[in-house]
Amino acid sequence: MNPRFAAIALAAALPLSLGACSQMQDTASSAASAAASQAQSKVEGAAKDELRRQICQRVTDGQVSAQDKQVLSGLVSSAVSEGVPVEITTPLRQIADSGAQIPVEAVSKLKEACSSSIPPG
Repeated sequence: MNPRFAAIALAAALPLSLGACSQMQDTASSAASAAASQAQSKVEGAAKDELRRQICQRVTDGQVSAQDKQVLSGLVSSAVSEGVPVEITTPLRQIADSGAQIPVEAVSKLKEACSSSIPPG
């Protein structure tokens, strides 16, 4: 093979191979970003599901004791910030904001919302 021809062929192939490396790097970076986003979404979903379970287990019998109320009150801000549905957070907040007399209607609404939205566990 002519050395001059080999040098020209190599010079022509170099940009193509560099372009392929760049494309592979972009593809790998995109895949890593998508995987990280998917992992974050799963973690957020799991956190939301766990909050729902903690809230809903307190009202399964339709009763809210003083201890239940204390636990539920502590979960309000987390439930709101994690995006737990308003059907749960509204009666949850009403229970938390109530005095010694826990509103029966709020407990009933919370129990109903829980029965239709609690994730399998």
